[in-house]
Amino acid sequence: MRQFSTKLMSAVAVIALVACTGSGADAGAVQSAGSQAGEARSISAAEKRQGAEAHPQLLEEFGGAYTGPQVAYVVGVGQNIAVQSGLGNARSDFTVTLLNSPVNNAFAIPGGYVYLTRQLMALMNDEAEMAGVLGHEVGHVAARHSEKRQKAATRNNILGILGQIGSQVLLGDSSLGRIGQEIFGTGSQLLTLKYSRKQEYEADDLGIRYLASAGYDPQALSSMLYSLAAQSAIDARAAGRDARSAPEWSSTHPDPARRVSRAATNASKLAGSGGVRNRDQFLQSLDGILYGDDPKQGVIEGNSFLHRDLKLKFTIPNGFSMQNGARAVTITGSGGQGQFTTGAYNGNMATYIDAAFKALAGEGKAISHGAIERTTVNGLPASYAMARVDSNNGPVDVTVFAYEFSKSSAFHFATIAPAGSAAVFSPMYQSIDRLSATAAAAIRARKVDVVTVKNGDTISSLSSRMAYTDYQQDRFLVLNRLRATDGLQAGQKVKIITY
Repeated sequence: MRQFSTKLMSAVAVIALVACTGSGADAGAVQSAGSQAGEARSISAAEKRQGAEAHPQLLEEFGGAYTGPQVAYVVGVGQNIAVQSGLGNARSDFTVTLLNSPVNNAFAIPGGYVYLTRQLMALMNDEAEMAGVLGHEVGHVAARHSEKRQKAATRNNILGILGQIGSQVLLGDSSLGRIGQEIFGTGSQLLTLKYSRKQEYEADDLGIRYLASAGYDPQALSSMLYSLAAQSAIDARAAGRDARSAPEWSSTHPDPARRVSRAATNASKLAGSGGVRNRDQFLQSLDGILYGDDPKQGVIEGNSFLHRDLKLKFTIPNGFSMQNGARAVTITGSGGQGQFTTGAYNGNMATYIDAAFKALAGEGKAISHGAIERTTVNGLPASYAMARVDSNNGPVDVTVFAYEFSKSSAFHFATIAPAGSAAVFSPMYQSIDRLSATAAAAIRARKVDVVTVKNGDTISSLSSRMAYTDYQQDRFLVLNRLRATDGLQAGQKVKIITY
């Protein structure tokens, strides 16, 4: 969550690597993927306008553009692989962006806009894997998957016009209308619709084909999918301790192992398999990239959220998870959901709370709340109000609990819970507090450190240098696509996460 992020925007639909669910038969072999998918052969003027309009919104929604030295490298590789689709005649037809996001993800939107998060880049082990992921996303666009899914769903203007919501991981941390959609049902179908298994296989096939035509090893997508599945498994195991939702890819895809093996089999069918991987160049470029939460946007530690610049902290209830975004922290659990965010504040808390309820309701709707109550939480002036709303799933209680941090800044929780159970969030409301200067200064960023294995180094010794208190060896193995039984050789390059 960034400081001064007050503008409310509609959610933007995206085409995401992690959105892999649904049903359907396997797509055909790689050689016929294009004809089965009905590939688009050009970028239309309308798509270019839509992409250009959505691009700045996406940057704000997903952490902004990363500004490290890795950017030029990612752009070059992304444009090269995107050209293989035939959608554009030149690399300049594609806008490739490395996002400052701690979520393992990649996506693309019509108009030639392709995105990769720094977190997913850190999971990769060579240039070919990066090209394979980006090629997969371009394949979704070329196959018009967004358009096909839209035709099967009810359109809603709150969700924009660029295409199907690809992943709740992408949008769950950003759209303040999300809770309103849960209440009123506006767009709820679109939020749960993802690409079918057949469409994911088609995008895999196209990505593999693009790899081969660009001279890369077509097996690279399979190896990347393997790493992503393994990382998802670790995230799921650690979710109870670091309060972070497991990546959507792992929780929704019916059979990750099948997808990995299928990609490997189809890649082996291509004539001339075995192209370049460019591991050394990739690792050299990757070295030093930010990993995990950006302290400028706040960090998640256990069940707590801490913001170094805003100097605030809070703790979510046990059994809930949270995801940090550029404009909000999203809290989810079986007992309800909520967000922590901010808005324009002029010293009038009643006006602030009214605006928060209005934002939840969305365009054309309203929530009538009860009286605004005033209290104090850990020395902070606070106000709150509740509303009982008849939703599509029965009556729910909606609460806005706001805090004044200064005469010009305020923050609030907006939560929804089944009627009569709003108290599940009471400990969270009471947990917000100022962060001391000492505690704020102790928050440090993590980064990827590419190191050279020395004589005597082992998986165990290198894993002990990982900047985590849990699953150190598991994280090291997945980060480097290694097995516990693998041996290390002096001179080998590996990745570790350090402060």
